[in-house]
Amino acid sequence: MKTLLAKPWIWSFVATAVVFAATIVVTAGASTLGLAQAALTFAAFSVLVGLGQMFVITLGPGNIDLSVPATMTLAGTVALKVMDTQDGTALQGLTVTLLIGLCIGVTNYVLIKLLRIPPIIATLSMSFLVQSAAIWTNRGLRIKPPPALSDFSIGMTFGLPNVALIALVLSVLAWVLLHRTVYGRWIAAIGQSLPAARMAGIPVDGARFVTYILCATMAALCGTLLSCFSGGAALNMGTEYLMISITVVVIGGTAVAGGDSNVPGIWGAALFMFLVVSMLNTYGLGAGVRLIMTGLIIISVILVASGRQPAR
Repeated sequence: MKTLLAKPWIWSFVATAVVFAATIVVTAGASTLGLAQAALTFAAFSVLVGLGQMFVITLGPGNIDLSVPATMTLAGTVALKVMDTQDGTALQGLTVTLLIGLCIGVTNYVLIKLLRIPPIIATLSMSFLVQSAAIWTNRGLRIKPPPALSDFSIGMTFGLPNVALIALVLSVLAWVLLHRTVYGRWIAAIGQSLPAARMAGIPVDGARFVTYILCATMAALCGTLLSCFSGGAALNMGTEYLMISITVVVIGGTAVAGGDSNVPGIWGAALFMFLVVSMLNTYGLGAGVRLIMTGLIIISVILVASGRQPAR
């Protein structure tokens, strides 16, 4: 038990269990199954963007992708426009989604490397360009997804939401990539010490290049799935996922200083974030109070999770 409690990711799951229990007590257990399924569904979108952001943050201080919301919006709007509500064009829409993620990721790193712009500034600037492209593409219209994709995104398999299953598969792949491949060791080494990584012969620029592409691609995929789930792409659909993509990484136990990532913790943090909002809504608190309480709860979880570090 002592070893388990020392794991940084365990506290996000502990907080999730506490909030889930508190919500069930208030509702007298009437919505247990529905709440669990809703939590898995909406947490899945946070997990998808969180995984990509986690890879970038692992690269070390200053590395963060602020273009995630705009990437989600552009991918969702363009993909649905390409599919044009036809089931037979789903593959084309998915291909366009991945290409958009690839192009944005490449451009992000080009701005960072060639123009020597800090990642925060580069990705923030890129987000304005991408969001403008989304506005020009969408023109205020809400294009519906193909019926098959819509049914799949809101459907379930063996009682589990399909979007959660997709996020779970990608989470496993992310874990393997981080802990069982050379690339994972490279980005961990870069995050721990960039000069040492260069001296060790690690292809720093190549690893960072791939990482920003990976983050943008995950955001693009999340945007398309969210568009299919919600019945269409909206120009503001990615806005809330900027802070969420960062928050789930931090609460999930990934080191903000870089070099140490944590895939399981992202799931705990994503479930926790959704359940906190659900619990506060259940208690009937106003929007302002909910925001304050959410912030205080997040800070408390982070403090508890990091409480052992100063002693070491």
